[in-house]
Amino acid sequence: MSQIAAGARQSGVSDIDVLTERPRLIGIAYRMLGSLSDAEDVVQEAYGRWYALPEPRRAAIERPGAWLTTVASRICLDLLGSARVRRERYTGEWIPEPVPSDSLTDPAELLLLDESITMAFLVVCESMTPAERVAFVLHDVFGYPFAEVASILGRSSAACRQLATSARRRVRPAPAPSPARSADVVRAFKIAWEAKDIASLVGLLDPSVVAVADGGGLASTVAHPVAGSERVARYTVQITERVPEMTLLERVVNGRPGLVAERDGVVETVLAFDVADGVIRRIWAVRNPEKLRPWRAA
Repeated sequence: MSQIAAGARQSGVSDIDVLTERPRLIGIAYRMLGSLSDAEDVVQEAYGRWYALPEPRRAAIERPGAWLTTVASRICLDLLGSARVRRERYTGEWIPEPVPSDSLTDPAELLLLDESITMAFLVVCESMTPAERVAFVLHDVFGYPFAEVASILGRSSAACRQLATSARRRVRPAPAPSPARSADVVRAFKIAWEAKDIASLVGLLDPSVVAVADGGGLASTVAHPVAGSERVARYTVQITERVPEMTLLERVVNGRPGLVAERDGVVETVLAFDVADGVIRRIWAVRNPEKLRPWRAA
C-alpha cells in the first residue's frame, strides 16, 4: 500500500483520489478469485500499471476507476485460467479463503458485504468458467453494463449476456435465514460440540449435510468430504477428543455466523456454515494456515 500511496503523490492526480477505488477493486477481485491474498496482489498490480503510465496518459483517462477495474478484471481472468491447473494439483479439498468481517475499520475488509460474499456463493462460483465468473461478478453483482463487460472480456455484449445467463443458472439462491436465526443455530452447534452431544448435533444437521475441510497439505484434515448427519456429528466429536485444548469462538465468517477454533490463542480453523430451515446443510472448515493469515493477524 505504501508503494501505491507514493505513486499517488507523484502522479499529481487532483480530480480523483484513485486510492478510494481500492475497496471496490478488492471486492471485485475477491469474488472472482475466492482468495483475499490473491485479490490484494491483483489490485496492487493494477495500481502499479496505473502509475507506470506516463503522466499525460493518466491525465487523459476520464474514468480512472473504470480503467483500474478493466485492468484488475483482466488480471483476474488470466489468474482464473491458471488457478484451475493449480487446484488440480492442490492437496485435498480446495475451499475459498475465508475473510473476517467482525470489524469493518479496514476498507480492505469491507468488500461490500452482501450475499455474494458468502462461502456458499463463492463455492458455486468455482463451478463457473473464468469468462462466466468475470461476466457474472461484474454484471450481476456490481451492476456493470454488458457493453463494459464486453470491452473487458474482448467479446460482444450479446456473448457476455449469454455468459452471465449461463453462470446465473448455477446459482440457485435459497431464502436466507435471518442473521439472528443463523447465529442461534451455529451457537447451538457450538454448545453441542463442546458437550460432545452427538444426538443434539444430529438434530442441528440436515440429514444430507456435507462437511468439507481444507488443509492444503499443511494441516491435518479428513481427506474427503464427510456426508450425512450421523457421520458429521461423530467426526465433529472425534475432533474434540483429539484436541481437548481447542477453544471455539463465535465469529462472523464471510458475512455469516461462523466459528473459529483456537489453540493456545492461535487460530487453527475457521468454519463457515450454510444454514437453511433451521438446520446446517454445509460446513466448510479451512485449516490451511496460508488462508488463515487475516485471522491470525486480527
